[in-house]
Amino acid sequence: MIEIMKWNGWGYSDSRFLFNKKGQAEFTGKRYRLSGMIIPGLKDWFEGTFGANLQHKTPPTPLLTNTAVPPATLNEAFVEEVKSTGIPFSHDAEDRVFRAHGHCLHEIFALREGKIGRVPDMVVWPSCHNDVVKIVQLACKHNVCLMPYGGGTSVSSALECPPEETRSIVSLDTSQMNRILWIDEKNLTAHVEAGIVGQDLERLLNESGYCTGHEPDSMEFSSLGGWVATRASGMKKNIYGNIEDLVVHIKMVTPQGVIEKSCQGPRMSTGPDIHHFIMGSEGTLGVVTEVTMKIRPMPEYQKYGSVVFPNFEQGVACLREVAKQRCAPASIRLMDNEQFKFGHALKPQVSSIFTSFLDGLKKFYITKFKGFDPNHLCVATLLFEGNREKVLQHEKQVYDIAAKFGGLAAGEDNGQRGYMLTFVIAYLRDLGMDYYVIGESFETSVPWDRVLDICRNVKARIIRECKDKGVQFPPLSTCRVTQTYDAGACVYFYFAFNYRGLSDPVHVYEQVEHAAREEILANGGSLSHHHGVGKLRKEWMRDTISNVGMGMLKSVKDYVDPNNIFGNRNLL
Repeated sequence: MIEIMKWNGWGYSDSRFLFNKKGQAEFTGKRYRLSGMIIPGLKDWFEGTFGANLQHKTPPTPLLTNTAVPPATLNEAFVEEVKSTGIPFSHDAEDRVFRAHGHCLHEIFALREGKIGRVPDMVVWPSCHNDVVKIVQLACKHNVCLMPYGGGTSVSSALECPPEETRSIVSLDTSQMNRILWIDEKNLTAHVEAGIVGQDLERLLNESGYCTGHEPDSMEFSSLGGWVATRASGMKKNIYGNIEDLVVHIKMVTPQGVIEKSCQGPRMSTGPDIHHFIMGSEGTLGVVTEVTMKIRPMPEYQKYGSVVFPNFEQGVACLREVAKQRCAPASIRLMDNEQFKFGHALKPQVSSIFTSFLDGLKKFYITKFKGFDPNHLCVATLLFEGNREKVLQHEKQVYDIAAKFGGLAAGEDNGQRGYMLTFVIAYLRDLGMDYYVIGESFETSVPWDRVLDICRNVKARIIRECKDKGVQFPPLSTCRVTQTYDAGACVYFYFAFNYRGLSDPVHVYEQVEHAAREEILANGGSLSHHHGVGKLRKEWMRDTISNVGMGMLKSVKDYVDPNNIFGNRNLL
């Protein structure tokens, strides 16, 4: 795993942004459409936006040394019994460190500096539901702390080991539970082990002519069990639904035994839905082992698109109208002006003079002929899926609505590029950290009448807080509207700044993020739309679900896991 994946950064070891000897940005590897390409505009955007300088480098610690990793505290009786089951395990330093973190800024920053805190003492790899049952029973018998691990993409500190935990901590890695157990073509459902990662699930279903359509930004690495445990959302939820809409049946192993419904019916009116205790439980109640989910025949036709609006306000108004008419395509995402410029900076080098001429012509047409100000315009990217005839009708309907709000069709290429960039954007944070720039994303859902306020106020708060905290260069503070609903939308914020001159950049960063979260809540936004709570946001949990709600949650935890075997301390 560590040969393939970075231990101290995002994604695959062979894939990264770098500035070559000529100072040009390029993206390495062979896995993505951008791989092997020169990106001529990135250097100017990067230096101009952050005041960064390519002469000032902060390279990461290249190798993980065993001496930097705290020695394992093993529960010998537990180890001996695991041995007798034949379930694979390890207390190798690399294996333990790899499963000790998600992808919060402070976690990755510390790893890059070679600073390693509390990590799991041991990793176990169950290969099926029954293996998990055995591990949980042994953990209860020997009072060992279990922390489920799926794809490791958490951005909520959910995988950090509580430093105060004195028991042996065992990371229960579900990656070997990665099979589709059956596909039911009559009922359009598939029964799947929870450790499978998104890209593998879609690939295997595609081979049989089906898909789930659930595509979170992290789908290359995040697992089905992780989606369930955090109440995940995907880019194409307008057609396929969020995870709670896709799940038909869940099996979860807890210290009290296995929780599951008695049948695979599409809906039940049998008291409160136990699935809703499991979804969003973030590894505090047990381990999700198997999930039955809805599948769909693969769409026969896919078409990308994009629309340029004169300003963000008109873009939001268009998305509101699309939601009101319930005609949203599979994906519709609106980027503000800063993100539009950022997307433009990520354009790969064009080999043909004719193509660059056309690009120039488009730019001229939009900014000169139509009077769009390049410092205000924004772009929506679109993806349509389904029956070809219906897609073309649907496309016309959406572009007609966009035109009423001053939107101009801006081509399929821009839409497709915007969609594909989703998967490489996470790699940019590592590039930033190579040159004193740190950044992060966070999200919320908000009613329609507050969308513009929350976007404006949170971005302004970030800029103000950075100035107050002594950040010497103006930060990047930007947002996009990524998902639409009848009653509101999901808004995704990005912020980043050059930390040169700061003695404790991570502390400053966390203060700014905390203030931004307070601003979101003050503006009527939710604590999270799809990232979950983890340890990062749990201080706001009581205000979010009320005292009584918190009491209910604690009561369930006390009943299901009285000895806190699942002691990751998320949510509570």
